[in-house]
Amino acid sequence: MTQTTPPETSLPTPLRCLTGALISGTMSIAMYVMMSKIATTFATKPMLQKTTMATNIATALRTLVVGSTALGAAVLGIIAVGLVALAIQVLFSNKKASTDL
Repeated sequence: MTQTTPPETSLPTPLRCLTGALISGTMSIAMYVMMSKIATTFATKPMLQKTTMATNIATALRTLVVGSTALGAAVLGIIAVGLVALAIQVLFSNKKASTDL
């Protein structure tokens, strides 16, 4: 049997972290705008169902749609903040490593 060595992983650069944060932040803002437009549309259009069960299902579906887009916007926003923090950490760890030499 031959043993294979795992590929060496390189640390992310601050530029890559900030690029990822920019992409994630942009997607988060886009999902937030989409969520607010969906919620406004749902709020302005009345439900026309006559039975209680149909009204309950429609309400649950509207809540699910708005909630899932809000969750996506929040997760992408948290990812963007985390990537900015990682960029700062990598930037300072690179400076500290270069001064230790």
